[in-house]
Amino acid sequence: TGAAPLIEKKRVKMKQYVVTRPLYSEDAFADEHEKIHRHHKTLRHHVKHCDLKRAKNAALSLLPFIGWMRIYQLKEWLLSDIVSGVSTGLVAVLQGLAYSLLASLPPWYGLFTAFFPVIVYFFLGTSRHISVGAFPVLSLMVGAVVTRLVPDEGPPVNITGFEGLTIDEQRVMVAASVTFLMGIMQLAMGLLQVGFIVMYLSDTLVSGFTTAAAVHILVSQLKFVLGLVVPGLSGPLSIVYTLEKIFVQIEKTNVCDLVTSILIMVVVFIVKEINDRYKAKLPVPIPIEVIMTVIACGVSYAFNFRVNYKVDVVGRIPVGYESPMGPNMQIFGQTAVEAFPMAIVGFAVAFSVAKVYSVKHDYIIDGNQELIAFGASNIIGAAFKSFAASTALSRSAVQESTGGKTQIAGLLSALIVMVVTLAIGFLLEPLPKSVLGAVVIVNLKGMLMQIREVPYLWRRDRPDCVVWVVTCLASILLGLDLGLAVGLGIELLTVVFRAQFPRCSVLANITGTDIYKDRKDYMSIYEPEGVKIFRIPSPIFFANIDFFRGKLVGFNPLRVLRKRNKALRTIRKLLKKGELQMTSKGLLLISSGPIEESEDESNMEELDQPTDFKDLPVQVNWNSELPANIHVPRVDVHSLILDFSAVSFLDISALKGLKAALKELIRVEVEVYIVASYILKKLHSCMFFDDEVKSSMFFLTLHDAMLHILEKHPVDSENTKGFYRNVNFDVFYV
Repeated sequence: TGAAPLIEKKRVKMKQYVVTRPLYSEDAFADEHEKIHRHHKTLRHHVKHCDLKRAKNAALSLLPFIGWMRIYQLKEWLLSDIVSGVSTGLVAVLQGLAYSLLASLPPWYGLFTAFFPVIVYFFLGTSRHISVGAFPVLSLMVGAVVTRLVPDEGPPVNITGFEGLTIDEQRVMVAASVTFLMGIMQLAMGLLQVGFIVMYLSDTLVSGFTTAAAVHILVSQLKFVLGLVVPGLSGPLSIVYTLEKIFVQIEKTNVCDLVTSILIMVVVFIVKEINDRYKAKLPVPIPIEVIMTVIACGVSYAFNFRVNYKVDVVGRIPVGYESPMGPNMQIFGQTAVEAFPMAIVGFAVAFSVAKVYSVKHDYIIDGNQELIAFGASNIIGAAFKSFAASTALSRSAVQESTGGKTQIAGLLSALIVMVVTLAIGFLLEPLPKSVLGAVVIVNLKGMLMQIREVPYLWRRDRPDCVVWVVTCLASILLGLDLGLAVGLGIELLTVVFRAQFPRCSVLANITGTDIYKDRKDYMSIYEPEGVKIFRIPSPIFFANIDFFRGKLVGFNPLRVLRKRNKALRTIRKLLKKGELQMTSKGLLLISSGPIEESEDESNMEELDQPTDFKDLPVQVNWNSELPANIHVPRVDVHSLILDFSAVSFLDISALKGLKAALKELIRVEVEVYIVASYILKKLHSCMFFDDEVKSSMFFLTLHDAMLHILEKHPVDSENTKGFYRNVNFDVFYV
């Protein structure tokens, strides 16, 4: 017939539930339902009940390798670990040599860092996939300490033990000593079970910090890429002074070094992109850094780059390991400030990488045991002249992506490094340092590209964006140690500001339900006249209690109370003089002359006390018009519900401030009801309640409190019909 087809709108049938229960205050609920009293176990209790099984588990937790060795699947895992160990070992050799330059040390000391810490971590570490060894950011931080105490230009700092040592030997002593101190700090934190401290380094802060570190690393490698002689600098604005020294002598650039570096960077970058794009199809990533290093060594040796083109090469690599040495105590005092951020950064980076792989492969890592493992690794490594060890993401990615299942792969990579150190290290002597610098720079891509996070953070969370930008800029300009401190300070400030000025809200009832939401977000809401529900979404402590008090009701209850008590003084004076009389309509002013409100403030304590009507013939209605031109601010709220369900704790200052606020509200005839469960026990233990502030004001839910209010202050309107549906005040149905 040409009529439009009927379109049936399908309505989703909502599931419903009905609950029948009494209206509960916290006191009524506690009377009806008995709580379980939990006893906290003391250290003495744990020691007393320590049996053989617990002692065995404690011992195994200190040697985690025993746990995974017992489940090691020889046939399935061994071949994968061998392939992974060989691949990782080749990368570890190259990165060890390259990152030694960042630490301002002779290249072969990087081989020590790729060996000793790995062996120790094998026994003590809980991660099965990270590759322990040199990390560029830590190497740069070590280099800053080394160049500060033993500069390229000028005499070293006056330290006992430097006598008779070459500049390289002095630098090795500084690097080993600061690494030893860093290891002591990590070990102490692990034994004290304070691994949680790393949680204060947010992902945003670490991202900004590592991006700044990448900029420092890039600038520090320019001298090798350009073949220039630039002294190592440290301290605030060192990056600016380094760039100045580079550009001043830019015309002295060694063309052979520059061309070699560019060629290495282009090839390595392209092949790495191929590895990333086709990683699902490649059995193992192409070890392009190793391949290009071998080619560069061969070309350098064949054309004698060192003599013919004045190229700076790695040079002589001693065969074998050097004898161990103890740390220099005087260096401890000179480097303690730098050692602590190194300990935190080294552990934070390693733990974050380990956490990624533990989630991927479904096993558990222990942060405190990781601190112990890295602390012991750095202490023992420093005794054998290695510098600070952590993990590098690229090297760990190689170990995991080539099939590594356990730290057997790490142990085999250390054996590869040992072979190079003991037997074939001489083959790397003609390797140009510009090649190492190029390899370091091309591996910075991941850290430098983190700058793309800034627009996202600006759109999603501006305080986090501020943390990123400030941390990055401070670390670039002031140095990594001071920059980390500044970033941590800014981060803690943002946390304080968020906690001090949280987004409080006024709630309203969603019509026909027992649900309460922000009144600004919904249209179908019910708000009884004179009732306000105030939600506080954060802990209450000394810094934000005044903020909350100012937000509660929109007026100053203490000011209202004082105004009322002043008005009572005036009324009493007028009654005493006979100028005010009691009539059937209330108080009537007889005198026609001007009446001034009492301004006697000689006893302010009396003004802060509850209003007292005992000697008056009538109780004053403060919201009505008062005689004698007495003006008192109106209070339109008769009941206030405080939603403290999200408040996890209050400190003593907050307790005092909260109690004072409650008393002020009660004294101006505002009934206060609180919904809170977490803090009630503490309030009882702190003797919070008295004759005015009573425990009966605490209710189990917002709906319980609201029904109690509506029972005391009935409201007759169309809006309340849905609210009262199926409700009586002995039992209510939701």
